Amino acid sequence: MYKYLHIYNSPNLSGSVEISGAKNAALPLIASTILSKNEVKLLNVPEVADVKTLLKLFKYLGADYNFENNKLKINASTIKNTTAVYEIVKTMRASILVLGPLLARFNEAKVSLPGGCAIGARPVDLHLKALELMGADISIESGYIHARGRLKGATIIFDKVTVTGSENIIMAAALAKGKSRLINVAKEPEVIELCEILKKAGIDIEGIGSDELTITGSEGELLNFPEIHIIPDRIEAGTYLTAGAITNSNIKIKNIIPEHIESVIVKLSQMGFPIEIRENEVEIFPAKKIYPVNIITSEYPGFPTDMQAQLMAVATQAEGVSTIEERLFENRFMHVPELNRLGANIQIQGKIATIKGPSKLIGADVMATDLRASSALVLAGLIAEGETKVHRIYHLFRGYEKLLDKFSKIGAKMELLNEPNP
Repeated sequence: MYKYLHIYNSPNLSGSVEISGAKNAALPLIASTILSKNEVKLLNVPEVADVKTLLKLFKYLGADYNFENNKLKINASTIKNTTAVYEIVKTMRASILVLGPLLARFNEAKVSLPGGCAIGARPVDLHLKALELMGADISIESGYIHARGRLKGATIIFDKVTVTGSENIIMAAALAKGKSRLINVAKEPEVIELCEILKKAGIDIEGIGSDELTITGSEGELLNFPEIHIIPDRIEAGTYLTAGAITNSNIKIKNIIPEHIESVIVKLSQMGFPIEIRENEVEIFPAKKIYPVNIITSEYPGFPTDMQAQLMAVATQAEGVSTIEERLFENRFMHVPELNRLGANIQIQGKIATIKGPSKLIGADVMATDLRASSALVLAGLIAEGETKVHRIYHLFRGYEKLLDKFSKIGAKMELLNEPNP
């Protein structure tokens, strides 16, 4: 039975939210355990749909794992199968992350072309081009990427910054023969954590945190992994901060690394929200006046594309005209018609959305189109008069752990209900 999220007008929130481990850090780190010869323990792993999908794939490949209370023990040394099947991969683009480590370990991998979400083309050609430079023979057969060959170090220049591309090739280079030089590497905190774990596992990696890495591979020798503690989810943290902003409430976000959401804090401060930053928490206070804002999405440490929809929801309440330019993905304004259904005044021209505020929002039926778009509709639903019903809500549970619990603890009124039969 499909569910929808029924949101009741909740204009006054208060309290604190504990942030979960980062989905986008957990996925590559789980994939990296393919390179390990020992059982690996991961802590602070979010119990979200995308993590469960990847674990389902690992089980299919032959790995053993135990996952409870955000603790994951995984033994990938038992993997024998090197085919990531369409039935599992189709629901999640990040499944492509098994390609590099499977190929590096077994000299062969077959991975279905990924599915996942509808925010435009995120081609895997950068991954494949890099693996070819490392000596892989790659063909596309019946919707599958078939890669073969023993990997060797190479100099790879990514034509554009790619997070999953960087992660895939970093993992591949870890087991390759010789040195790899990766240029124009993504600098996201999740990429840095992957590099740091591989370094602790014995791989010589120079340049961590910069856009150029030098990795000396182990020549096929499997690694001895340390215990891994997943970093806090910066996008979840940003989302709850914007919940405080859109309702003009006092909310404390706990268990975070403030530096990871600096670009979001800066924009909310520009909009007039007083913000206090402490060692591992951030607190937002009501604004006397909400000012318009101009945002351009870019790679880390710039403003994250994954926070664009949430800030757009907040901008509907600003006094004046805000603009958001989306430079990373096409089709990432699909939440705009839905926000407009609630009463927002947003126009799109090419890659730029213009938001005129403040708008009085009124509850309606809306449709989630992707993970972050759905969170923007939840935020708008908090301040919409009456009741808002967000359909196709399964997107949300791909990336937000205990969403209803966390929102209810800060005073939001919402419930998950069954869709009526057609």
